[in-house]
Amino acid sequence: MTEVQNDKHARLPASVREAGRYLIDLTGPHSHTLVIQPGVGSLSIGPPHLVKKADLVVASDARIDWTEFDVFATPAGSPWPRYLHYTGSDAGFFEWAQKRPIEEMTWSPVLTADAVVDASQSILHGLHIELGQSGGNLKLKLPKRPCRLIVSGDLSRFSATGGLPSSLTLAPRTSRRKNAPPFMLPDRSDLHQVTCLTLQSAPQGQPISLDCLDRFPNLKSLSLSGHFSDVDSLARHDQLTHLELRFMPDLEALPPLNAWPLLDRFIAFNVEESAGKRLKQQMKTRAKTRPWTDHASVSQLRKPEWWTTEFGRPFSSWPKRLARLANEAYNVAEASMAQARNLADAEAAITAFTVRFNTLKGIETTEREDLGEAVWQLSQSKHMIGQPIREEMAISWFDAAREY
Repeated sequence: MTEVQNDKHARLPASVREAGRYLIDLTGPHSHTLVIQPGVGSLSIGPPHLVKKADLVVASDARIDWTEFDVFATPAGSPWPRYLHYTGSDAGFFEWAQKRPIEEMTWSPVLTADAVVDASQSILHGLHIELGQSGGNLKLKLPKRPCRLIVSGDLSRFSATGGLPSSLTLAPRTSRRKNAPPFMLPDRSDLHQVTCLTLQSAPQGQPISLDCLDRFPNLKSLSLSGHFSDVDSLARHDQLTHLELRFMPDLEALPPLNAWPLLDRFIAFNVEESAGKRLKQQMKTRAKTRPWTDHASVSQLRKPEWWTTEFGRPFSSWPKRLARLANEAYNVAEASMAQARNLADAEAAITAFTVRFNTLKGIETTEREDLGEAVWQLSQSKHMIGQPIREEMAISWFDAAREY
């Protein structure tokens, strides 16, 4: 382990490739101790109230000297960290990346006002912008060198100009209600010329309308993951050479594979069973007239109940231990709700579910929101009360019983 010394130049050699503890001037003289673990190529930076277990705790509005990382490298000699996760307002890493390439950058901008950021000269292989529900809008001038671009969260706060990304992934924040009206992607005309597009949504959440794809006239590669409406509109994109469908519970309206005569690569993974069987047969039939030149597979066909147990509950992103406890509590509450004959019985079931988490560590804002969603789902589950349970009533029981 390298020993921390007072003089910066004495403390850090020209190139650091070893694991250890290093004193760096990230936001001021000797402001942070950087701990590098063996084999770890990622680094997270941000405020503690927004970033769980940040490697370097920095206020969201702090000015960062990104060149402090210039001396660090992997054992093989490439720039370290390889993957940066930053939450805050300092966009200076784009200027830093003009000389020091960044392999993967995830930025959650904290903006109190609208911002225009020029990344046109930056060298980024992958850029992920995570936008929360509040704050100013971000207008980004994209790198001239094509990079992979991912934009997630509140897409209405983002716009782009400049270069065209080599691939574009859009993961909008949508409602958790699968019966909500289809989500319409915001119009982002500067990105509509991409040839490679991925859309992501929650399998059991609000669907995304695929009518939006008509804005993308040059699509060659399309990857879909989650819940979508207007699936039949995919037939209008007959120039597709690559099509991937993942974690899709509703493919009833999917056009037959011969709707895409140029298709070379096709993947259907974790899709509903009846459509999966149909696609397997179509894939074999197509191979007889034109063999697949790239990967083609249909796998992990799922029955209707699988979607409810695997994705219907809001615990899928929880740590395994907490998720197991949450699902056990949910099973008990669901069984109690099935026997409920009046509102008092329902309140008792939801209250018992809620208080089981009062003594558990790790229940913070995100987990509290997930538990609130679980309470709503429980209120809509089967019961013998003879009248619907209003969401406001169920949440009032939840709020009254919780201590988190």
